[in-house]
Amino acid sequence: MSFPQADRRQSDRSANFTLARNAAGRLVCGLNGQTYESVVPVRAFPIAAPDACISLMAQDGHELVWIETLNSLPEDTRALIMNDLSYREFTPEIHRIVKVSSFATPSTWQIETDRGDTELLLKAEDHIRRLSHTALLITDGYGISFLLRNIEKLDTHSRKLLDRFL
Repeated sequence: MSFPQADRRQSDRSANFTLARNAAGRLVCGLNGQTYESVVPVRAFPIAAPDACISLMAQDGHELVWIETLNSLPEDTRALIMNDLSYREFTPEIHRIVKVSSFATPSTWQIETDRGDTELLLKAEDHIRRLSHTALLITDGYGISFLLRNIEKLDTHSRKLLDRFL
């Protein structure tokens, strides 16, 4: 899978910035001798490439820094960005489907996610959206999106339950 390339100006700037957290807990970016308060990291491809193509955005919505990959950053900078992204983005990843209340919709699913055990309310089968051959995005009745990154890696029980809805 290929992703759009950042223009050379932005890529060159990514190596020349500093990132810290201020007393209010907001990210502060130092770039070319200027300081930018309340910087927000944004993923260009949050599902397909969560660790690549990240932009640091200023309060006015302009991009300050384009980051090709998080692995290219120092550990402390990467940790600051990942921490901020975890609060900004809430898409729990489904690891296991424990039980479904009914094979007709609406149904309640008991699931295990990377954020803990929970229930989701599937109002209609069309709330299960295929992102790729192996990935699904399931939106529950409360508007929360759950990511199932790879259906082929599900255990047999979870796969049987899911197959009834696909």
